[in-house]
Amino acid sequence: MAETGHPQAWPAFAMPGHHVRRFTSHMAQTWEPAGEFTIGARFNGPPTTANGGYACGVIARFVRGPATVRLRRPPPLEARLVALADGDRIRVMQGEVLVAEAEPARNGFLEPPLRPSMGEAVAAGRRHPWRGVRHLLSDCFVCGPERTDGLGVTPGPLYGADEVTAAPFVPDASVANDGVVDPAIVWAVLDCPSFPAEALREGRIALLGTLEARLDRDVVVGERLVVVGWTRALDGRKLQSASALLASDGSVVAQALATWIAPAMPVTVR
Repeated sequence: MAETGHPQAWPAFAMPGHHVRRFTSHMAQTWEPAGEFTIGARFNGPPTTANGGYACGVIARFVRGPATVRLRRPPPLEARLVALADGDRIRVMQGEVLVAEAEPARNGFLEPPLRPSMGEAVAAGRRHPWRGVRHLLSDCFVCGPERTDGLGVTPGPLYGADEVTAAPFVPDASVANDGVVDPAIVWAVLDCPSFPAEALREGRIALLGTLEARLDRDVVVGERLVVVGWTRALDGRKLQSASALLASDGSVVAQALATWIAPAMPVTVR
């Protein structure tokens, strides 16, 4: 597998349930430029688009405090994206195409049902059922098990609690500035482990639709952390889940609520 995370092309995978939404000049009357950015190729989820959690974390920089980010289409890599603001609401555009929307978080966060140790999280990650299988997310920057330049946060079921997933996270200097981990990386770490255990077990692919996160403190290089994920509800193609990043003493460092969307035409891992 190539270290870039892009060893082969996969079929286009559009965000299910969303048509391309264009931003007209009439709609833009109350929206003011807030900044622009590009998501680098390293930070992919599927081969040609960004990891959803990382993209949400980058977009959340334009929101004060805990944020909710809704992805309206797969965020592109190496493309100019423009953030527009209307009060505390943010829209992210690629040209006239709406990519994402963000606003302050409105919901409460959930306490994790279990607080596994680092050893338990390492063992869970080794039980990731898609190891050794090529699929749409094999080379994800966050959870791709063979990525040499990724985060290595590959979640698997906890022993004796198959409905809860866990993975270790020990950040290195490549994702930090002056020893402090980029908050967008923390969002990314909260993303993949929130993938519902049921879908993971059944080999069902889904993509992140919404991520709502709260970061309680900075994460520093070399910390030995555990991320845990669990399902909140399954409703047809909509899968709702939660995740939490835990310090070595079990305290919560960051929390998230996620909504995943499965495509109308099922994509499975075999």
